[in-house]
Amino acid sequence: MAPRKKKTTNKKKTGRSRAAPKSAGGSSSFLGAFFGRVFRFLFVLGLLAGLALTAFVGWCAWGLPNADQVNPVDAQPSITILADDGSVVARYGGLTGNLVDVKKLPPYVSQAVLAIEDRRFYEHFGIDPLGLARAMWVNIRARHWVQGGSTITQQLAKNLFLTPDKTLRRKVQEALLALWIEHKFTKAQILSAYLNRVYYGAGAYGVDAAARTYFGKPAHDLSIWESAVLAGLLKAPSRYSPASNPKLAAARAKTVIKTMREAGFISAQQEKQEMRHKTIAVTGSSESDIGHYFADWVIDQIDSYVTNNDRDLVIRTTFDPQLQTLAEQKEKALFAKMDKRDKSAQIALVTLSKDGAVLAMIGGRDYAKSQFNRATQAMRQPGSSFKPFVYLAALESGYTPNDMLLDAPFTEGKYRPENYDHEYMGAVSLTQALAHSLNTATVRLLQSVGIPRLMDVTRRLGFSHAFKPELSTGLGASEANLLEMTNAYATIANGGYAVWPYAVLSIEDKNGSVLYQRDHMQHERVFSPRDIANLDGMMVQVIAQGTGQAAQLSKGHTAGKTGTSQDYRDAWFIGYTNTLVTGVWMGKDDDTPMRCVTGGKYPARLWHDYMNEAIDVTLPPQPSFMPYGDSGDSFSKMLGRWSEGDFSGPHNSGGGINLREFKGSTAPPQYNR
Repeated sequence: MAPRKKKTTNKKKTGRSRAAPKSAGGSSSFLGAFFGRVFRFLFVLGLLAGLALTAFVGWCAWGLPNADQVNPVDAQPSITILADDGSVVARYGGLTGNLVDVKKLPPYVSQAVLAIEDRRFYEHFGIDPLGLARAMWVNIRARHWVQGGSTITQQLAKNLFLTPDKTLRRKVQEALLALWIEHKFTKAQILSAYLNRVYYGAGAYGVDAAARTYFGKPAHDLSIWESAVLAGLLKAPSRYSPASNPKLAAARAKTVIKTMREAGFISAQQEKQEMRHKTIAVTGSSESDIGHYFADWVIDQIDSYVTNNDRDLVIRTTFDPQLQTLAEQKEKALFAKMDKRDKSAQIALVTLSKDGAVLAMIGGRDYAKSQFNRATQAMRQPGSSFKPFVYLAALESGYTPNDMLLDAPFTEGKYRPENYDHEYMGAVSLTQALAHSLNTATVRLLQSVGIPRLMDVTRRLGFSHAFKPELSTGLGASEANLLEMTNAYATIANGGYAVWPYAVLSIEDKNGSVLYQRDHMQHERVFSPRDIANLDGMMVQVIAQGTGQAAQLSKGHTAGKTGTSQDYRDAWFIGYTNTLVTGVWMGKDDDTPMRCVTGGKYPARLWHDYMNEAIDVTLPPQPSFMPYGDSGDSFSKMLGRWSEGDFSGPHNSGGGINLREFKGSTAPPQYNR
């Protein structure tokens, strides 16, 4: 039995010894299967990511312009925009200077640009991954945008083919076009094209134009210091202009000199010598930087005047440099005196003649920082500056300025408008209700007149878009831009003739051939002289004793209206004199509330400060509109009656609310809205 027991024992040992390898083999198989699944997952994930990336790039490439039709080395057609007096407002395209070949320029002219804009230009293939990574790291450390990663080739691609929109798709398109440009042209051709097209401020496009504009010499005669000054302009032409900010331009030029030495373009001795410069001597005839918002607005309209243009153009406009300079001076003076808590707001201003000619335009506080034109592109709630249109509709319905309205809280219906100060005046005349911008009285008037009549009035005032057919629209809850609001007031100012804002007087090519000439316009009367005269008298009282008292001028006829949207998001003042119509808007780009800023505050003050001097500016001959004839009561006679306190107008038809419905009225209090 012993041998059998031993055998049995051996079998058990043998069984145990075989079990261990079996266990080890199972673990290995398990790990292999696990890693296999992970690998397959990662492979599929990578494949899907690759497909998604390919689809995204394809989407970005879809709709790209035909790059083969543009040669970056060629000069693009130029556009020169002139003011009414013949002075240059702005220039677009290849202009003033000659085309340059980078190989024929002193080396430091291009080196100054490369040092500050794209130091690795000759090493990258159109996109610089190292430069992009460095810029991202600098921005992350600074916690705000400090550097950009675009190469000169990418900037050229953007200038040639794309819009300045900061979107991911546009950046990818920029990169794709940069790769195409690098494949198609040599580095010298690309750099030459960039130097010939880049904007240096003061209307100068291209390095040769900039050299002649600022230093009165061609580009091949530039010194190292002058080259550094021009290269420093590229970051912000208006901010670093040697004509307007010589100290800032000199400091920027020294930064360029330092980077040129760091890049090995100049020696330490040359750096030391150039750093001795303390100022910049501008000997050229640089143009003013005023009017760029206006010029951009004109450029956007060119296709409607001239099609398929491949020639240099000269466009004469209605722009008045004297009014523009005055407006910008007064705007800067206003912000200098403002409470610092209010200085985060933007501002816009438009001045028209009574026939719609745009004479001056401010689209924002700093064109170099933002080219978004708040005078023409920003759709905002006009608030109470919209109310005159309600009262014009009422006058057409038979109301008179002295007819009475009820100013009291709304207690019926879902819409419950309130007055600005939550106080109510009881029985008031139409003139008082408009002068003190009473919301509840205005809404009751609109209920009586009817929304369809208001919509018809806005159409005849020149608004191209329809407003919401709601009672709140009468209080300015629908959106409009400053230019169209100011143009509507021009129709009131000229006695009821339809006008549309315009700027282009003529377009010629460089040979003097006239491609467009504005003809004298026959303006259609769209409102009766009687109704316009009554409304004008009511708007005079807005400034005389109502919410617009800050806009009172020392002389001349003045009428207008304030406007403030909900929660102080928008503040307006629009008014007119015998010759000019000006609108002012103030608000924040992100539509957040301001700090108790009303239309009767900063906008009315700016309007006053500007118009008080603007009325003395000599203007071109104004159009003569037909007299207020067939009513038998001239406009001048009406003004005479109003000066004596009689606002009844030549007729006194019914339509008002009987005063006997109320127990009495109180004297109108003073408001500041």
